[in-house]
Amino acid sequence: MKEKKVDKFFLTIVVLLLFVGIAMFVSASLGVLAKNEKTFYAILFSQLAQGLGLGLIGLFICLKINYKFWRNYSFLLFVGSILLTAAVFIPHVGWSHGGAQRWIQIFGFNFQPVEFLKFGFVIYFAAWLSWVKNRVQDIRFGILPFGIMLAIIAFVLFKQPDTKSFILITITGISMLFVSSVPIKYILGAGVGVTLLLGTLVYFTPYLQERVKTFIDPSSDAQGSSYQIQQSMIALGSGGLLGRGFGQSVQKFSYLPEPQGDSIFAVLGEELGFVGAFAIIFLYVLFLMRGFHIANRTPDLFSGLLVYGIVILITIQSFMHIASVTGVFPLTGVPLVFMSQGGTSLMIYLASMGIVLNISKFQKNI
Repeated sequence: MKEKKVDKFFLTIVVLLLFVGIAMFVSASLGVLAKNEKTFYAILFSQLAQGLGLGLIGLFICLKINYKFWRNYSFLLFVGSILLTAAVFIPHVGWSHGGAQRWIQIFGFNFQPVEFLKFGFVIYFAAWLSWVKNRVQDIRFGILPFGIMLAIIAFVLFKQPDTKSFILITITGISMLFVSSVPIKYILGAGVGVTLLLGTLVYFTPYLQERVKTFIDPSSDAQGSSYQIQQSMIALGSGGLLGRGFGQSVQKFSYLPEPQGDSIFAVLGEELGFVGAFAIIFLYVLFLMRGFHIANRTPDLFSGLLVYGIVILITIQSFMHIASVTGVFPLTGVPLVFMSQGGTSLMIYLASMGIVLNISKFQKNI
């Protein structure tokens, strides 16, 4: 099929999110600068050099690579991403922080391999579903392989522990099954099974119990487990309709935990107000809708499922962050895509945008 130009509307949405994201990241990071100048420059370098710099290079490379490449190497990418994520448990390679073993440190550089796993899963699952085609409605080719993949992923992630990434991968996979016309009864069954698994995990995991209790009663421990949500609500409330103004957040100084990361949407709401926060949410909705527009016009099943998987993963993660900060969902610690601290995350997100833009060049006229 003859190549066309990239989808300019989708590219514009990504550029707007990235522009706002970098601006908000720098603003939110001033709270870190007030505490530790060395830490401020370290996270700034990680986000702008590793995340933005390498991410843009990855975007342009993936934009030039024909999307069929990813299908041909999907299994190797998935297995490689699992092995890379499991490498966090190797002594002197894996690095722990805050009681979690989620990072790999090589030559002084740290990165989170689970970000590779998320997209390794999406690429391989899209390739699998496009290979089985109509047989996906058979439990042996749809739900069962999905369950096996989840079991392997759970084994690696729960030991770190990293429940939030498992939830993201699960929701994305179920969404891809739905798009592939898997019978609703099977999807509901898978949803119930995963819910029971997570419920059991919460029952036996104290820190997850605390997060659920905080979600149910945000005022239960204002100086302890509820501190972050309390400060987030103060930030959002003080922003009012139009906000304090860009760079003028008060809560990012000594009040909000990790204002440049887990709490960045609270800083955004405080500085840009309800109008600014709503505009960002609207941009993410447009991102999802335009992504679906591209997916519905792709030349084959694999490329369509790949676009669906990527935009669903990014949108679900973004709204999980927003829902956590606003108290609609238990605190998860997931980054807000294109905005929160995380050089590895930003790098992978931008590279995946190159894949979507490459596929957009092959859209069919409907």
